[in-house]
Amino acid sequence: MSDTGRRSLKGRDGFGRREFLQAGGVGLGALGLGGVRAFSATPGSTIAGERSAILLMLVGGPSQLETFDPKPDAPDDVRGPFGSIATRVPGVRVGEHLPGVAARMDRLALIRSLHHDRAPIHETGLQLMQTGLLSRTDEHPHIGAVASERFGRPGAPRPFVAVPGPIGDTGVQMPRGQTAGGLDARHGPAFLDPDADLDLGAEPRRLRESYGSTRFGRSCLAARKLVEAGARVVTVNMYETVFNRVSWDCHGSRPFSTMDDYRREVLPTFDRAFSALIDDLDARGMLATTLVAAVGEFGRTPRINESGGRDHWPGVWSGLMAGGGVRGGRVVGASDARAAEPADRPVSPGEWLATIRLALGIRPSLADDPLAARPIGELF
Repeated sequence: MSDTGRRSLKGRDGFGRREFLQAGGVGLGALGLGGVRAFSATPGSTIAGERSAILLMLVGGPSQLETFDPKPDAPDDVRGPFGSIATRVPGVRVGEHLPGVAARMDRLALIRSLHHDRAPIHETGLQLMQTGLLSRTDEHPHIGAVASERFGRPGAPRPFVAVPGPIGDTGVQMPRGQTAGGLDARHGPAFLDPDADLDLGAEPRRLRESYGSTRFGRSCLAARKLVEAGARVVTVNMYETVFNRVSWDCHGSRPFSTMDDYRREVLPTFDRAFSALIDDLDARGMLATTLVAAVGEFGRTPRINESGGRDHWPGVWSGLMAGGGVRGGRVVGASDARAAEPADRPVSPGEWLATIRLALGIRPSLADDPLAARPIGELF
């Protein structure tokens, strides 16, 4: 992050980048090995009626134009280098490199009008999309910490899990666990490494292959196993940093990603793992009680930059939801002709989080807080 961005985050919100990354919570080591092995429950052990959420954080900020909101009739410098394809929902198109998403759109809900007006900084967007508000972490906790406080039971596995584990100060992820009055470090996440802490090899080979051989694919499979074993909120971080590696952060030149990276790696990796997760949950009868929410921290600029990429843009972007009571085949909101700002039914990060809370069975306390965001009612 630039010095200007760092000053903007701290000056406007009173919370610096290092504080943000290091705030609260405990790591896997503090849990003890038993905390990991407790998630080795047998398949089908989820308590009947329990609701869960798998949050796929698409770190780096996917371009809305190359993913879920293509503009095939826009000028070249807006449309970008990729085409679009039809989905199973008439009139709804997605980027050409998301055939799995297109084939499952009747089971998915697409929100095309997410937006915020805060600084276009990774940390800012990640906090907004996982807490609903931008504030000190002792005021508004991560949705997983809320679920942990609400649903935690003595002797049971920790309800809030993050896959993969914590990151260093060179990354852009959320702090290890956010606390608020009455929510202490015990409500932070357990951090699990899908390759070391869970026996994915016990899953049928064909199923493992359907998720793909990538770390994100294995993390999505791990998320299904964790929910099946009793976890209530599992956060899957698709990338642990945006620096010097391929990610959604497609500025068009190194050390960030390019559109060719999107085509070769990023889009196929997401499409394959996300599609397999939806199918896997559905086949096991778990999709009805498990919300899958996939979103980044912001979108990308509506015009291609001089490097052939797109820069940070919180003006509008898209997210996907499926399961957990959400009705498939729905599209909520719309962007304008350039995918620059909402043209219909703007959706805030607070509404996104309120929808996740509702899917978990946590009703909004509007009587206590009349300014609290309401869920996206069109999805239910």
